[in-house]
Amino acid sequence: MRRRAVTRAGGGTDRGRCGVSWPLVLGAVPVGFTAMFFAWPVVAIVHRGLVDDAGRFDPAAILALWWTPEVGRLVAFTLGQAAASTALTLALGMPVAWLLARVQLPGKTLVRVVVTVPFVLPTVVVGVAFRMLLGEGHLLGWTGLDGTVWAIILAHAFFNIAIVARTVGGVWARMDPRPEQAARALGAGPARVFATVTAPRLLPAVSSASAVVFLFCATSFGVVLVLGGTRFRTLETEIYLQTVQVFDLRMAAALSILQLLAVTAALAAAAFARRGVRSAAAPAAAPAARPARGRGASEPRRRWPSWRSCW
Repeated sequence: MRRRAVTRAGGGTDRGRCGVSWPLVLGAVPVGFTAMFFAWPVVAIVHRGLVDDAGRFDPAAILALWWTPEVGRLVAFTLGQAAASTALTLALGMPVAWLLARVQLPGKTLVRVVVTVPFVLPTVVVGVAFRMLLGEGHLLGWTGLDGTVWAIILAHAFFNIAIVARTVGGVWARMDPRPEQAARALGAGPARVFATVTAPRLLPAVSSASAVVFLFCATSFGVVLVLGGTRFRTLETEIYLQTVQVFDLRMAAALSILQLLAVTAALAAAAFARRGVRSAAAPAAAPAARPARGRGASEPRRRWPSWRSCW
């Protein structure tokens, strides 16, 4: 009796009266949910693409479907617009990341919230908003961007700018400022300090954010469907059209497998780039030292940018 009381008090077992392991039961619930609503649909798609109507395993058929000019144009446009959208997102997001990391702006929390709001909007809402903005007779209708690929690229940049601002800005704010201060003390200008000291340490964060933005732009559905229609099609929208309008499930499965491979490659690139983010963001322990004198002395943060010589 005493041994049983000690065992219960120490909590050495998680089994109930019937010998059931409750952690195992609780863990089986999410595993079963994932298997039912994720693994099984993926297996069904792969089976549909690799097995013909007669039930024979025919991987050559899916390769023949991939090796067509139509699929080649779809892949080229998907990758091209995703690359262009990623480049524009980086161009617009890096200044915002610098503002959030190194400039003491009044109402910085509000700025961070405003930057994040577009990312949580539904893609269809973003597409409709840009259609209302760029459409004929609206505010920017005179630009003629409605119905062009530039409307898709601009919408993607608007949607994903928060990824660059939050990812790169967070790493930038936690970086050790002493190497930059040392470079300025040696006479380097702001542009040279950024190119030779800051940019190499930000490269892992920029690469990680670029991979995630590229993945979101390549798999975008609502923005491309609303702004591009049937004129500009990606793999994502083509899978929908082949399933709903053409009813070619074999072609839709083949495109789905191709997109799964592309998504896996993008996720692997993002995971590889994320490894360097922790080392770049880890602040070094600052030893106690006398305040430096001269140019580039102790400047932890600037309140407003001062214009100096570039080099």
